[in-house]
Amino acid sequence: MSKSTVFVQIASFTAAISLTACIGTSQCPSPDATPIQKPIILGQDTIQPAETQTGTHTEMQVVTGDSATQLLDQFNLPAPSQDQTPSVIVQTRVDTVLMMLPPCDKTHFSHCTLETTMDPYKAFPALANYVFSYADTLSRAGQTDSASVILNSFSSIAPMWQEWQAYSDTLRNDFGKRREEKAKEFESMALQIQNMNRVQASYSMVSETADSLIAQLAPGDSLANWAAGQKKIAYTNTLKKATKEFNEIKVLADEKAQFAEARKQTETFRIRYRDFEDTLHVQDFLKHVDELEKSLDSETAKMWEKNDPEKALAQADTLIANEKFEKAKDLLNKLKSSKYRKEANEKYIVLADAYCNKQRKTTSQIFAKSLKQTDEAKKKKLLNDAIAPLDKCLAEFPETTQREKVESNRKFIEKELAK
Repeated sequence: MSKSTVFVQIASFTAAISLTACIGTSQCPSPDATPIQKPIILGQDTIQPAETQTGTHTEMQVVTGDSATQLLDQFNLPAPSQDQTPSVIVQTRVDTVLMMLPPCDKTHFSHCTLETTMDPYKAFPALANYVFSYADTLSRAGQTDSASVILNSFSSIAPMWQEWQAYSDTLRNDFGKRREEKAKEFESMALQIQNMNRVQASYSMVSETADSLIAQLAPGDSLANWAAGQKKIAYTNTLKKATKEFNEIKVLADEKAQFAEARKQTETFRIRYRDFEDTLHVQDFLKHVDELEKSLDSETAKMWEKNDPEKALAQADTLIANEKFEKAKDLLNKLKSSKYRKEANEKYIVLADAYCNKQRKTTSQIFAKSLKQTDEAKKKKLLNDAIAPLDKCLAEFPETTQREKVESNRKFIEKELAK
C-alpha cells in the first residue's frame, strides 16, 4: 500500500469519527482522550477500531451495507427534514465521504487494489471542502450549533498529523526492507534471464521465465520494469532471427517454385515463432503461395521432371543473343515453374531490356528520317511510326529497366507532333 493510500484512508476514518462524536451540544473530545473501544455505526455500515502493534495507529475494519446505493450527491445536499436527528444526518454524510474514495476491498480498507490511485494533495483538501459544505448545509437548515461543533472538530485533527507522519516513516522503512528482500530473491533468477539473452534464447523462453519470476516474487516497480526490459531485448533478438529464417522460406516459393516445401516449412515456422506470426504476416504469405502456384501451369512444372532446366537456361541466352525474343520469352516463362525460377526471373529482365533496346533503336532510325522530310503530312506519319516501337516495348515487357527512357522518348516525339 502506498503512503498516499494510508493518509487518505486514515483521514477519512478520522473525519468520520470526529463528525459522529461531535454532534449535538456535547463537546468534542481532546486529542489525549482515551478512544472508545465500541463499534461506531455509520448509516448501515459498521466501523470497528483495532489497535495495531505500534499502539499508535488505529486501523478500521469496515463492513459495507446496502445503503451505499442510496447515498446523497456530495455537492447537492438537501436541507434535513424535521424528523431526522443531527447524528443520523452526519452518519449518512460520512457514508457519502467514504464512498468518495477510490474503490477498495469492501471488507477491509487496507486492501486497496493496485489500480487504486490516491493523491493526498488532492484527497485531503477535497475531504475538508466536503466537511465545510456539509457544515454550511446544517447552518442553512437552522442547525447552527451542530455546524459549529463539526467545524471545531478540526482542532482535534492537528495533533494526529505527527502520528500519521511517524507511521508513514515506519511504512516507508518497511517498504525498503521488503524491497531489499525481494531484490535478493530476484537476483539469481535475474542472472538467469540475463544469461538467456546473452546466448539469444527464444523470446518465448525468456518471457515465460520473466513472467514466472514476477508472479512468484511480486517484486517492486523497478525490478518489474527491468524484467520487462529484458523481455523486449529477447523479443528484438528473436524477431531478427525469425525474419531471417522466414525470408529463406520465401525464396522457396518466389524464386524456386517449391510451393509444397514452402508450405511445410512455414507450418514448422509458425510453431516455433507463434509470437511473431502476425508481425511477419505469415498467413498472408501462405495465401501468396497459393495464388502463385495457381498462376503457374502444373503441366509445365511436370515438364521439368523429364527435362533439364539448367540446359534450358543456357538455351534462353542463345535465343536472346540471336534476337529470337518470342521463343526466349516462352522458354523463360516455362522455367519459372522449375527450381530455377529465380534465374528465370533474372533472365527475363535481360530479355525485356534487349527487346526494348531494339525497339528504341528502331524508333531512333524512323525519327531520323522524319527530320529529313519536308512534307508535313509525311513527317507526321513518320513520327507516329516512330512511337509504335516504343508502345510495343511497354506492352510486351512492362518490367523492363528501360521503361523510364522509353516513356521519355515517347513524350519527346509527341511534342514534335504537336508543333
